[in-house]
Amino acid sequence: MNNPTFPVSIVMQRRALQSRWQSEVWEPLAVMPEAGEGVPRIVAETAEATRWLYPGLEIMLRVADADGYFLNVSTSEPCVFVLWRMEGERAVPCHLTLSYSEASSWMDGGEQVDRVPMPREIYDWVSGFVQQHYRPQPKKKIRPQSFKSPKDRARI
Repeated sequence: MNNPTFPVSIVMQRRALQSRWQSEVWEPLAVMPEAGEGVPRIVAETAEATRWLYPGLEIMLRVADADGYFLNVSTSEPCVFVLWRMEGERAVPCHLTLSYSEASSWMDGGEQVDRVPMPREIYDWVSGFVQQHYRPQPKKKIRPQSFKSPKDRARI
């Protein structure tokens, strides 16, 4: 089975800070459901912030991550997780995911991951995928320690 993909562009923003420790902060601002073409470029610039458009990225879905997509679309604020890295003086989005599990493992690995609101088109797309592929894990009954014989109880 092929892994379905959704073409997107990312808007990254650099904001100036009034801080003695840091002069600016980078953050993903939006995910736009469009392929877009070309090279990264400035799309808005003010004294307070500069916005860069990164076209030509994609989100890929995997059946193995269906539980992570389910966790995302079942929240009150579904989001797209953006893994980005500094390249020279600029923040560059590298990977995107809709899976809570995958984003969590990126963060556990020390990567810079931020979330942005999920556009409706992407929500509808991933929701269809979840309906088709997500299967809840059966709950295992855990027998209380009091019902086990003393020799079978866990020792702490």
